[in-house]
This record gives sequence, structure tokens and C-alpha cells, in this order.
Amino acid sequence: MKNVYRKIYDTVKRIPRGKVAYYGQIAWLCDIPLGARAVGYALSQCPDGSSTPCHRVVDKQGRTKPCFDVYEKDFQRTLLEEEGVTFLPDGRVDMSACLWNGK
Repeated sequence: MKNVYRKIYDTVKRIPRGKVAYYGQIAWLCDIPLGARAVGYALSQCPDGSSTPCHRVVDKQGRTKPCFDVYEKDFQRTLLEEEGVTFLPDGRVDMSACLWNGK
């Protein structure tokens, strides 16, 4: 399992500032079929202070996750906005403008 986590973390580290990826996309890039939940779990285990930008991973619809709100309300959104990620009026990331192409 350690190797799978390392693969996930290494892939997430490739997401550039101002872009996001979704859980299923990371699973696909890591060759983990139907592994979106595994990606979510791996990211939840990522240690605080890690260089892995977990906040750049959102769900497929562009919604942020409340697990980041441990620090403050809308913490993930704040981090993304500081990097230039844009949001739609309904609060979702503008996936058409900010989705990482995986390269």
C-alpha cells in the first residue's frame, strides 16, 4: 500500500498552481481502476506539512471537501483562490478553466 500512496502523492505533486484535478482522474493517472476513494483515503493520510498539495484535488463536479475546514471555514477554497483557481457562482471550481490536463 505504501507504494500506491507514494504514486498518488507523486502524481498530486505534479498538479501546477492554479489548476486542480479530481479524485478519479488521479486514480486513472496512477492506474488504479475505480480508485477514487483510495485516492481520497491516501490524501487524508498525507501528513500535515507535507509538500503534497492535497488541496488541489476536488471532486469531479469541482466541489471542495469539508475535511479541509478543520483549520477554518472554506480553507480549501481560500488556498485555491490564492493560487488563481476560479470558482463558479454556485461555489464549484470552474473545471473548464482550471482542470489540469495531467501532463
